[in-house]
Amino acid sequence: MILLTGFEPFGEDDVNPSWLAARRAAGLLDSEGIAVEAVQLPCVFGESGTVLTDAITRVNPDIVLCAGVAGGRGRISLERVAINCDDARIPDNKGQRPIDEEVIRGGPAAYFSSLPIKAALRALQVAGIRGEVSQSAGTYVCNHVFYALMHALASRPDIRGGFVHVPYLPEQLPDGSPTPSMPLELMAEGLAVIVRTTLHTQADVKMSAGAIR
Repeated sequence: MILLTGFEPFGEDDVNPSWLAARRAAGLLDSEGIAVEAVQLPCVFGESGTVLTDAITRVNPDIVLCAGVAGGRGRISLERVAINCDDARIPDNKGQRPIDEEVIRGGPAAYFSSLPIKAALRALQVAGIRGEVSQSAGTYVCNHVFYALMHALASRPDIRGGFVHVPYLPEQLPDGSPTPSMPLELMAEGLAVIVRTTLHTQADVKMSAGAIR
């Protein structure tokens, strides 16, 4: 069983590509006979983690892939590490703006994704979909959910999970904008590629995908 999540719209945007991509990827995987459920998360500190962990309890998945949008990035970013820090530059959808607070009080400083992120990156490249390994999921609600996910899975080693960021959709940007984007069909296929790779990969591969800074 696969659990996919994306976020509701936030800020000035009336759509969130992460939810649209998660929902479409669920349809692709379902058409291949893979049991999957997609859940939309609120863009709210605290509440988003609760909705996610409740879904994990209800669905009892083998794999959890959470997605969020990172405007300005041009690739599907496979996030490597979640940190125990909420530090919001803007308020969430309920006006909360935590600064220098822990996601989980007393929790570890960080958790690493348990997805085979290098194998998934290679699979994205083979499929012709732009991808990268990212060393930071930020300190907004995306990182909050990523950390909450890995904290929940720390006691459930039978479940593998992680987080990815997707770019803006082309239609979210004004004509001629230099900001990178990606069509929804490619985003959805990218999420499906990551799930398929995880299903068939027990040990990750070694390949260069680090960052200089």
